[in-house]
Amino acid sequence: MRSAAPDALIRAAEDLFAERGSESVSLREIVAASGVSNASAIQYHFGDRRGLVRAILDKHEPAIDRHRQQLLDAYAAAGVDDMRELAGALVRPLAKELENSDGGLGYLQLVADLYNRPNPTFDPTKFDESTQSIHRWRALVMPLLTPEAVRLHRRFDALRFTVSELARRGRSNRRDHRLFTSQLTDLVTSLLLAPVSDETRRLLSR
Repeated sequence: MRSAAPDALIRAAEDLFAERGSESVSLREIVAASGVSNASAIQYHFGDRRGLVRAILDKHEPAIDRHRQQLLDAYAAAGVDDMRELAGALVRPLAKELENSDGGLGYLQLVADLYNRPNPTFDPTKFDESTQSIHRWRALVMPLLTPEAVRLHRRFDALRFTVSELARRGRSNRRDHRLFTSQLTDLVTSLLLAPVSDETRRLLSR
């Protein structure tokens, strides 16, 4: 029978991350908030902080991945190049976490923190290795981008912008996210399709 301690630790971490951001929360605080009596519970169940982070991602990503795959299936079936539909396939599965009362806001804040680290201790894009829908999304977007936009990592920027805006939204205590999600999809579409200026092109070629 699975111990209740891992779930309690994950949920405590999610709640604290949603409230304060993942970077300012210590493992000791997570253990205390979880109600688990063993001070070394995180090390015992997850190995270290990275293991706990991985467990939180593993909890949320399967549903996000399934939703995105469904949207990408519909896009492929339509057979029409449409960047806004692809932007929606990136945004909308993640935006559902705003309504996920089982740690969704903490997950969004964690992912935003990972993608915005100036000097990450590990590459947050590595988390995509187990998420096939992100690879599929990247492959479908690529033909709609200019070569310069590909070199400038517009797809990564779109993902980082998406999770950052969703994490910010999660701290707003709003309840109806329909307009926000549609507007965010518009903005991600524009980010992906924004023309590369002559200045940027010159600097890129150096």
